[in-house]
Amino acid sequence: MNIATERLNAASLSLLMRKLSGNIGAEIKGLDLASSLDDATFAALFEAVTEHQVVFLRDQHLTDDQHEAIACRFSTPSIYPAQRIMGGTKALHHIADSAESPPKADGWHTDISWLPEPPSHAFLSAVQIPEFGGDTMWANLFAAYDALSEPMQAMCRNLTAMHAPSPEQLEAFRRSGNFGPDIAEKVAAIFQPVEHPLVRTHPVSGRQALYLSGFMTRIVGLNSAESDMLLHYLNSLLDNPNLQVRWTWREGDFAIWDEASTNHRALSDHYPQDRKMRRCTVDGGRPFYRPG
Repeated sequence: MNIATERLNAASLSLLMRKLSGNIGAEIKGLDLASSLDDATFAALFEAVTEHQVVFLRDQHLTDDQHEAIACRFSTPSIYPAQRIMGGTKALHHIADSAESPPKADGWHTDISWLPEPPSHAFLSAVQIPEFGGDTMWANLFAAYDALSEPMQAMCRNLTAMHAPSPEQLEAFRRSGNFGPDIAEKVAAIFQPVEHPLVRTHPVSGRQALYLSGFMTRIVGLNSAESDMLLHYLNSLLDNPNLQVRWTWREGDFAIWDEASTNHRALSDHYPQDRKMRRCTVDGGRPFYRPG
């Protein structure tokens, strides 16, 4: 079988990569993240994430400290808002699915877009993988924007959307043994809806992305029927398989993705099998739109 590979050069270093789809995703080979990343290696890794939006590395059995050290090279590790409310100080946390705790992320979203300054990148390590199911999918928000006609692009460039914790997320907090009803109510009270541009300029590449998230509640300035209709249409673009990449996990896999230009969803078809992932995000800036 012929495997298309490409080499990305940064500061005299080459990473061997295999593209995973026509629009998004690449697997990086031959890089051991447990080793210290020199500046040239990190520059190549950062460039790969920016270009391919999500990258995957097999056989990276990282410790907690190694996982967090990779994230620190990108930005300051974020403390999840609900954890912060409880006085938590650790950026790393586990997502554990089981028969008693069903999967909760099977819907397109970008992480905690209801913050004024959402995360810039996310880092996910596969700790325990079920015998079958439990894949994760990513969708390209650059390609979603490019798929629109020019008049539709122009309309979206002039619009903003409100983002807020979803009812499903708040209900998951209420039912969680880690959080509970009090924390759910505090999250709802503290994190009021925040307004972000519907078209977001990428802070590194300058490309325009359709800034979608499962936490969008309405389009500002439209009536409810218009807002619902437009959001339904724009979100439907993510279901186009030509905009997606799907990753089948093995224990030790590590994924890094750009939160500003992707949506992702963790499929729930492994239920009721156990699935455990370790993850963190890093701080980003306020989303903006810049013409051109």
